[in-house]
Amino acid sequence: MAGGAQLSTYREGSLHAALKSLYARPGDRTEETVDGFIVDVVRDDELVEIQTASFASAARKMRLLTTDHRVVVVHPIAGERILVGVDADGVVESRRRSPKRGLPMDLFDELVAFPELVVHPNFRLELVLVREEEVRGPVPAGARFRYPRKWWRVDRRLLEVVSTIRVDTATDLLGLLPAGLPDPFTSADIAAASGRSKRLAMRAAYCLQRAGATTCVGKQGRLRTYSPAANPQ
Repeated sequence: MAGGAQLSTYREGSLHAALKSLYARPGDRTEETVDGFIVDVVRDDELVEIQTASFASAARKMRLLTTDHRVVVVHPIAGERILVGVDADGVVESRRRSPKRGLPMDLFDELVAFPELVVHPNFRLELVLVREEEVRGPVPAGARFRYPRKWWRVDRRLLEVVSTIRVDTATDLLGLLPAGLPDPFTSADIAAASGRSKRLAMRAAYCLQRAGATTCVGKQGRLRTYSPAANPQ
């Protein structure tokens, strides 16, 4: 980033713009109003929404649009992230690789907002595994956060699309779980096998059941046990 360059905000960031450009085809319209909502990419038979922020903010929009339109939600997950620190003028001060690596199952952290839509005939998800840069700058004067912090996320930039994963069915959701789970399994089993938090594992278990991918078959102590559904949609 050149010194003195204006920094973009996260919600209007470079990653969103880059993915929108990648998914737009000749003849598509972008940033067009459909049923009262601004949609990223509009084509005759499909709407494409690039969702880099919280799914919760788009839950009502997705539920209403899928009533009459085919909708694809594109969600990036950073398998590799380069952290770029800049000063207030946008001058790069540091650059390092984040030790955190995204996994496809990280989708469940957001999908908890509308897991039932996975089996809706007008809805599908596309996970985009990417390499990205996360630009961090000093907290602006007057900004307030729940917890004290010295930096905030200014922008996310696409470096490379590594692969994509389509999620059209409840069975596709099951494919996001780590291999080697017992049958039946608990959220604790998911956390142990994936190395992810108990919170994410509980969200995964919830999403899978709501989407009809699994059935609750009992309890193991305080934890519910789940098995893959006999006939997932």
